[in-house]
Amino acid sequence: QMADSIGPAKRSPTEFLKQVTGRPVVVKLNTGVDYRGVLACLDGYMNIAMEQTEEYVNGQLKNKYGDAFIRGNNVLYISTVSAKKR
Repeated sequence: QMADSIGPAKRSPTEFLKQVTGRPVVVKLNTGVDYRGVLACLDGYMNIAMEQTEEYVNGQLKNKYGDAFIRGNNVLYISTVSAKKR
């Protein structure tokens, strides 16, 4: 019965992550550091592989990494980014 109340319009987190794979995202870590790049893939533990990765600390670009791997237990959230950069 509970599943019916959710309705077909709602997306699951898994569906959201499938939709953002291959697209630009911001990954915020527990430390407050942001990584911006293209989400290549991730697993059930939120371990993340990114491409064209840039590291931002307090909004300032600190490093560019190309390909990067982020361990899932460090991740606070994953967000999509608009096409226009700040």
